[in-house]
Amino acid sequence: MSPSEVVSPSEFDRAYDELRARWPESTEERDVATPYGPTRVHVYGAPGGSPLLLLPGGSATGLVWFANAPALGERYRVHAVDLMGDAGRTERRGAPLRNADDLTAWLDALLDGLGLARTHLCGHSYGAWLAARYATHAPSRVDRLALVDPTQVFAGFRPGYLLRALPTLVRPSEARARAFLAWETAGTRPDETWQRLYALATTVPGRKLVTGSRPRAAGLGMPVLVLLAEDSRTHRAAAVADRARRLLPHAEVALLPGATHHSLPVAAPKEFDDRLLAFLDGGPCAQRASHSS
Repeated sequence: MSPSEVVSPSEFDRAYDELRARWPESTEERDVATPYGPTRVHVYGAPGGSPLLLLPGGSATGLVWFANAPALGERYRVHAVDLMGDAGRTERRGAPLRNADDLTAWLDALLDGLGLARTHLCGHSYGAWLAARYATHAPSRVDRLALVDPTQVFAGFRPGYLLRALPTLVRPSEARARAFLAWETAGTRPDETWQRLYALATTVPGRKLVTGSRPRAAGLGMPVLVLLAEDSRTHRAAAVADRARRLLPHAEVALLPGATHHSLPVAAPKEFDDRLLAFLDGGPCAQRASHSS
């Protein structure tokens, strides 16, 4: 990466603070100590509400849930996390973060630090992979699990998607990330402030997302929602839905019409929130989902 393509910390920080200002006024910022470094968590909602931990996709930061927090926080205590190893205000220091086992240990420590014996857990993209891994690691700590257009859980990436993403991985720049987002989210118009933060996040030095094998999804025993973007270019949503139903016959599987992988959860937040809340509340989400799947 050339010096001209590395974003200055102040530029990323300004974009981060701008999106942070879009969260409800009463949102709290917590830095939770873990063996791998302090983890930034954006906390919003009634203090007595059931906890809901939100894990974003790569480069999205925990702030990506800004449009969803007001509705989710009416009934739940929202904890939106800046991922360890990614751009944001979580700091990677202390014990080395080497593999998926370290990630689940990090989440164990994070829940302990937040004082959460159990939680609802929702992840998008890479965050969904991490959520599924954690749910297989510590099922007794996960009440309900929502996987939003999960990657590397039920299927791999489409070759065309990887080809398009390659320039942003080999030589990250804001312009390349913008072009990639424009291609994948065509027609959905994600929030401009978030797009800028995402594009700048891809160029922050030191980012290193830990990956690993697919989780053993068939062993998940808690209620599971698999919410897929119908127009995702990351994978073939219909094929992922079929595989999810085979592996998890009791799960709720739904496709969100018109959504793409990177437009979630920012685009069409009301429809997204309604789906997620119906599932978390234990309502008849599955029946409605069958009409759009």
